[in-house]
Amino acid sequence: MRSPAVAVLVAAGLVAAMATVGCGDDTAARTAPSTPAATEAPGLQALAAPHGVRMGTAVRANVLAADPGYGRTIAAQYGIVTPENDLKFAPTEPQRGRFDFAAADAVVAFAERHGLAVRGHTLVWHRQLPAWLTEGRFDARETRAVLRAHIAAVVGRYRGRIAQWDVVNEAVDEDGRLRDNLWLRVLGPGYIGDAFQAARAADPEARLFLNEFAIEAPGPKADATVALVARLRAEGVPIDGVGFQAHATPGAPSGEALAGQLRRVGRLGLETAVTEADVRLDVPATPAALARQANTYRQLLEACLREPSCHTFATWGFTDAWSWIAKTFPGQGAALPFDERYRPKPAQRAMAAALRARR
Repeated sequence: MRSPAVAVLVAAGLVAAMATVGCGDDTAARTAPSTPAATEAPGLQALAAPHGVRMGTAVRANVLAADPGYGRTIAAQYGIVTPENDLKFAPTEPQRGRFDFAAADAVVAFAERHGLAVRGHTLVWHRQLPAWLTEGRFDARETRAVLRAHIAAVVGRYRGRIAQWDVVNEAVDEDGRLRDNLWLRVLGPGYIGDAFQAARAADPEARLFLNEFAIEAPGPKADATVALVARLRAEGVPIDGVGFQAHATPGAPSGEALAGQLRRVGRLGLETAVTEADVRLDVPATPAALARQANTYRQLLEACLREPSCHTFATWGFTDAWSWIAKTFPGQGAALPFDERYRPKPAQRAMAAALRARR
């Protein structure tokens, strides 16, 4: 059984949203779709609430400001939102000790107006770091001070307003070793525990996650991640869960593989979440490819629904109009549940069917 507290919180957020409504680092602006948002009633969150699961999406503050249809679709379909880039290190602290929260504030305010929860992404990563940090040649003492001060400022600003934080993002390499990055080179492996301790001090109520990609199926990286979080827990590090990014292609990873990995983490007493799901296709996408994509989305969501520790299923954006995939994977795209005009695709309908069928 899922936690009753989670189910109550999800349902409460849904009621508020209904009353109000009546991985990438691609930040380039585009022209908003000319067609108003197309949504189906009930939305994904309305269907997921009875199962104690929040359905989520990454959100771009600049698009929220430019296109009302974008926000209407989010509010109608989802229960939790993640600022896609606006809470990362470089955007929030472009100069040492000088913070810019305007974009993140806009996303959090939007969520609060519509009764949505927020996932904070991300406090510690090897990418999107400001030049003053990467070129600063700080020693271990000063780097640790920078890390702790940044986390205290960012998490502290949203204390009580952000439900989940991706505290450390992509810490493990494909071969199972800790990723070679600035934090590891200067601070050693202890930077991970330090980050979690700082986040807990800044907001004792937020749920704190290690977020990782390519751990949805067995292998050295998945094994190392499970071993890492088990060790962190044994050392008393305040880690609450593991986020599975789930950037996928049709059929890979399979739902069964993801279910097994979620189960491994859940058995440690940790929460699990699918945090950045998308299923990229060769474009232009054929009807057959869209059907395979829909089946993959359904399987991934069903894996979360079967695992009692999994309370969040979020995609990395919801519309093909605003996706990191085409820039990162030339010749591919069409990865999200809604098309470029915010119309539901087979993937959205497959997830809705999975939620309706679940008893």
